[in-house]
Amino acid sequence: MSALHHVSLEIQRENLEACRAFYALVGFEEVPLPDERLESQGRFLQGGPTQIHLLFTDDPVVAPKGHVALVVDDYAGALQRLRDAGFEPEDRTRYWGSPRAKLSDPAGHVVELMEYPPA
Repeated sequence: MSALHHVSLEIQRENLEACRAFYALVGFEEVPLPDERLESQGRFLQGGPTQIHLLFTDDPVVAPKGHVALVVDDYAGALQRLRDAGFEPEDRTRYWGSPRAKLSDPAGHVVELMEYPPA
């Protein structure tokens, strides 16, 4: 069996705090970097076994259709926390029966939230 360990997203350094706060709303917290020399290059967030690497760049590439899909433990709670923080998750068609929503993080990356993964 294979599993996805992390995804890397490019952000401008000035978006770090906003991105860190956004991903905390859906269960991701900053974790120590495996090498302190990486501190100038970005930060790592972790939720369960999955990480999101926020990589600093002056000109980030944000895919217009590509996105990160996250299964969140408390789906309804996560949506409410996001709304309370001023984000507007859009309900999407239920694939595999799972409620889904999409929105953009503070750096412009599209994020899909799912209540549960496909069986």
